[in-house]
Amino acid sequence: MGRAANVVKANEEIVGVNVINNADEDLGEISEVMLDKLTGQVAYVVLESGTFLGMGGKLFALPWQSLHYDDQKDCFRVDIDKDRLKNAPGFDKDHWPNMADKTWGLSIATYYKTKPYWERNI
Repeated sequence: MGRAANVVKANEEIVGVNVINNADEDLGEISEVMLDKLTGQVAYVVLESGTFLGMGGKLFALPWQSLHYDDQKDCFRVDIDKDRLKNAPGFDKDHWPNMADKTWGLSIATYYKTKPYWERNI
């Protein structure tokens, strides 16, 4: 009995998966999945960009709904070009934002043109 393709282990089938944009440019890989432990919703994934964008391993919180899984390429896609990602609100591994702060969360949702995760229908 195989696993359902839409139900996966986050630490094995999401973390470490590459993220590309619609121009097939490599943007990095998912390093964390952030859950709202009260609602059980995936709030964000953390994209680690690496140094190829000249940002020295900068991290970005991407709203979960901004990603789409590409089954043929076994990666996630996000509709953002490299320059827009380079200018996105980011952080480094030693200075994480308070991801429970709704003001911060609203700024992330606005930047990626999504609804804040707490306003989505489950």
